[in-house]
Amino acid sequence: MFFKELYRYRALLREIVAKNIKIQYRNSVLGMFWTLLQPFLTTLVLVFIFGKLFGTPDPDVINFPIYVLCGRLLFEFYSQSTKRAMRSVTGSASVIKKVKVPKYIYPLANVISTFITFLISMVVLVGFALFYTLAKHAGYPAPHITKYILLAPIPLLVLFLLCAGVGLILSTMSVFFKDVEYLYDVFTLLLFYSTPVFYTIKRLRGDSLMTTLLKGNPLYHIIEMFRDCVLRGRVFSYWSLLYALGFSLAMLLIGGVVFWRKQDQFILHI
Repeated sequence: MFFKELYRYRALLREIVAKNIKIQYRNSVLGMFWTLLQPFLTTLVLVFIFGKLFGTPDPDVINFPIYVLCGRLLFEFYSQSTKRAMRSVTGSASVIKKVKVPKYIYPLANVISTFITFLISMVVLVGFALFYTLAKHAGYPAPHITKYILLAPIPLLVLFLLCAGVGLILSTMSVFFKDVEYLYDVFTLLLFYSTPVFYTIKRLRGDSLMTTLLKGNPLYHIIEMFRDCVLRGRVFSYWSLLYALGFSLAMLLIGGVVFWRKQDQFILHI
């Protein structure tokens, strides 16, 4: 039923996705170029601060800039896609009141449009990999590129499912509780520092409780799986895949059920 309805409204979904991408950079001078420039600049800042200014990178990290960039790209996609999905229903109130369409189209379209710009930003990762592969005296060794790089789309797909599920939950909550948006900003800040984006979990050897808590974070497993494929040149942990996929599917199921049960009440609160 869901896929049949989604196929029926595929044209609308494409229109909303295209509109979201255009609006994102509509008033920007550089436009879509920011999709590449922003991760490049923020990675340089993080590498300088956490790799040079406040200590040295973990010796077990093959290439610290690429290590940081992988974490930064994936976490930024999670953060941006869920925040945009959260505002999608309330932001489309005028249309929802006039046109009868499946309301899940709006959060789903926001996750998809953010995923497209995220894939474009992967060009920066390719550029970093090529630079450190060709430049022998760049200060960091080249990433280990092997056949396992072909498995990289798997953690990205798991991340997409996670974002879609969380986006559905947040978009429902934001209709009834307006303060969710502010609380989620604080939560994503906490989540950023509790996800090994610019540090390794091995740095916390003396704190077993904190290590256990960090390993309960599905983003940790997704990012590490991606790093295994594109940086370390090895197959990722199947336990990490099962845990992250199970968590993501659970969020998607919960989000779908909550959204479906509450969607008829949206019109009374938006």
